[in-house]
Amino acid sequence: MLKHIVKFFREKNKWSLRIVDMASAVSSFFKVFNSKLEEPVRLHLKNVYACLTLASLAASTGAYIDLYTNFLSNSFITVLFAIGFLCALHGTKDNGKNQLMRLSFLLGFSFFTGLGIGPLLEQVILIDPSIVPTAFLSTSVIFVSFSLSALLAQRGSWLFLGGTITTILSALFIFSLASIFLRSTLIFQAHLYIGLALMCAFVLYDTQLIMEKRRNGDKDFIAHSVDLFIDFIGIFRRLLIILAQKENDKRDKRR
Repeated sequence: MLKHIVKFFREKNKWSLRIVDMASAVSSFFKVFNSKLEEPVRLHLKNVYACLTLASLAASTGAYIDLYTNFLSNSFITVLFAIGFLCALHGTKDNGKNQLMRLSFLLGFSFFTGLGIGPLLEQVILIDPSIVPTAFLSTSVIFVSFSLSALLAQRGSWLFLGGTITTILSALFIFSLASIFLRSTLIFQAHLYIGLALMCAFVLYDTQLIMEKRRNGDKDFIAHSVDLFIDFIGIFRRLLIILAQKENDKRDKRR
């Protein structure tokens, strides 16, 4: 009984610390956001982050439906729908009058992306349900922190990452092929952690790229939000796997 009480308070303390970290990161973000950026860029980013929030809600809905129903359980069809909505979004140029239609394409892409995450969430929940909110809060803190770094940095200073990111993406593709044929745990782990670092770098790069695009007259905030949504989901996926692996390792040590 005493062990369960101690465990409860430890878990409660961990959650309190995570929430405090998240609140602190968000507070710092808004201070910089409102004081450092010129008004056109600031308004544009507000629209981008509003779309990102809607996309995240749509993805959450998709994941929830996948967990509790058999709606489109075929992952290949889910991927096709997601790609279809993404192509429709990028294929429909913003003319100022079709924003609602393009927003629906974004939400469709996000919804089916969430459906695609459902099977991974199901496996993680079987290991430990608390991993999911932990991964989400951790992803949010990481995303806000790297966004803050991009906003605080000198103009365009992170855009040099474009070449580095391309090189790392090529390396990850090779790792993926090697992992399929060799089935090496070491290669899989390298792919996982390098991929996480790459997604964090993408947050820096994409945030500054969006700002520069707006300064050059590109006002398509719906398309810009897609990049950040993909970054967020990429971090979230990898954290889910990493945290699930750590929980499994803990259980193996107890046996």
